[in-house]
Amino acid sequence: MYSLLLAIIYLSFISLGLPDSLLGSAWPVMRFEFGAGLSFAGFISMLICGCTIISSLASDFLTRKFGAGKVTAVSVAMTAIALLGFSMADSLVLLCILAIPYGLGAGAVDAALNNYVALHFAARHMSWLHCFWGVGASISPYIMSACLAVDNNWRGGYLTVSVIQIVLTVCLFATLPLWKKMQTAESAGEERAEPVGVIGALKIPGVPFILLAFLAYCGLEATTSLWASSYLVEFRGSDPETAARYASLFYLGLTGGRLLNGFLADRFSDRTLIRVGSIIMLSGMVLLMLPIPSVIPAAAGLLIIGLGCAPVYPCIIHSTPANFGAKNSQAIIGIQMASAYVGSTLLPPVFGLIADFVSVSWYPFWLAAFTVLQIAMTERLNALFKGKNG
Repeated sequence: MYSLLLAIIYLSFISLGLPDSLLGSAWPVMRFEFGAGLSFAGFISMLICGCTIISSLASDFLTRKFGAGKVTAVSVAMTAIALLGFSMADSLVLLCILAIPYGLGAGAVDAALNNYVALHFAARHMSWLHCFWGVGASISPYIMSACLAVDNNWRGGYLTVSVIQIVLTVCLFATLPLWKKMQTAESAGEERAEPVGVIGALKIPGVPFILLAFLAYCGLEATTSLWASSYLVEFRGSDPETAARYASLFYLGLTGGRLLNGFLADRFSDRTLIRVGSIIMLSGMVLLMLPIPSVIPAAAGLLIIGLGCAPVYPCIIHSTPANFGAKNSQAIIGIQMASAYVGSTLLPPVFGLIADFVSVSWYPFWLAAFTVLQIAMTERLNALFKGKNG
């Protein structure tokens, strides 16, 4: 029963990753059909992430009331319906309306599953869980690229992913009794710590540092994903189909890196893995900056950035109980997720404005600035907890 539930959770995280890279891959072609500027993708992304913030904050109430299984199944169903709507949308207004269930579904399942795994599964599963998210995020640009190769059919890309999500939804609803059995077995001897609440968690030393680090990291990850294709097309001169394929290299690096990180998590401390990952990220950004006409170094840079990003998110979440105490970890992880979505919401559209009114060539420098901020905040936290957790 334990192994089957874990497999279901991995499957759910594939479904969570599938939609995340679609908009960035499709937008270089999609925007002309709607007569939209380059930066409007940032606005749609902001709507999606804004709704994700709302649902993640509500996830604790929803999970307590309905259970993690039902929340996950309904959330994936909402995302599937939204993606189906995207494939048929005929106006920017409709895209914005569909962004609401798109974001609400993603936030609820993300927060519920992250919390569930952090509480009930070993550290390596946190990395592998996010590796499976990367599997979904890596597959979808290839789906979109294949559809764009046939008369720029971006709608077919959204439709294909929607069908996959619908199949996953059916699987999740079919396995709801399994979630209920596990919940009943766990609750028998489980003791809940008294919640510290958002205000109480913010007063704990070091929490502001980790929130800023999470905001910076998730903002740069979302910006890398959303604007990779546009950077390759608008600045490096790539065609949209090739750019969509090369943009997926970021998620391939992220996915492969998290698979590897799962094996390393028991041998190296979270701090070490975060430091090494940050250095690798910066080296990939240097490749993006190189003034070389060929698109290949930039594509390699995206792969390396993804590889460097791999350990940061799961290691920050995994280190929370060790840094702040197990009794405080649930509240702090919840705030971390909200901070992550704030970064994902705000930073990509801000860069979209820079791309529109200044130049998309600032893309790697923008990413590097927030990588440096993330490093600065995690090192401040390390200094505060020197000698603790490795």
